[in-house]
Amino acid sequence: MKKLTLISHHLCPYVQRVAIALREKGAAFEQIHIDLGNKPDWFKALSPLGKVPLLKIGDDVVLFESSVIAEYIEEVAPGPKLHPADPLAKAQHRGWMEFGSAVLGDIWRLETAKDEWSLEAARQALEAKFTRLEAALSDGPYFAGSHFSLVDAVFAPAFRYFEVFEDYADLGLFAARPRLAAWRKALALRPSVIAAAVPDYPERLRAFLKAHDWHLLPKAA
Repeated sequence: MKKLTLISHHLCPYVQRVAIALREKGAAFEQIHIDLGNKPDWFKALSPLGKVPLLKIGDDVVLFESSVIAEYIEEVAPGPKLHPADPLAKAQHRGWMEFGSAVLGDIWRLETAKDEWSLEAARQALEAKFTRLEAALSDGPYFAGSHFSLVDAVFAPAFRYFEVFEDYADLGLFAARPRLAAWRKALALRPSVIAAAVPDYPERLRAFLKAHDWHLLPKAA
């Protein structure tokens, strides 16, 4: 395989899903983090949408969009398969990957909420989606049973947010959903998932929440 370079941002969950897939497939890669608030010119030239992740393949080819990158990795890297072989099951998994992106949209609204109404609206949207997920899960430990898949790679970064959120409040999203809670726990213990986040991820996320005046942060007296 040609040299792979993953162009990233420290907090981006879409970057994390690609990093997880690369590690699960045993593909060697270099990772470069950029500041999305001050995008370098070379990055603007490479990224059609101005977003991360990008996967640079060799010196000339660049892929963008996390799902596209993950599918490419699945097809070309020699490690264990991260999609089911059955076409129908594979299509269903791709649907749940898109569902995971919708969950991340709700998480974005949650983590940028500046008032009680906005926070509760995002929380309720997540609650509805997590109820659907609870019904879709098997006995685990992963989305479709014992085999780790790209669906797991998509949801692991989403669940990681709650490790910080729950320092401030119990949002009531996991206690009544035992399969979801068990899945979240299993993903958090997966080596590829652990390695996908930068070591100071919690501190960076807390700084992000402070910069966005998150509603649940303690208020100054």
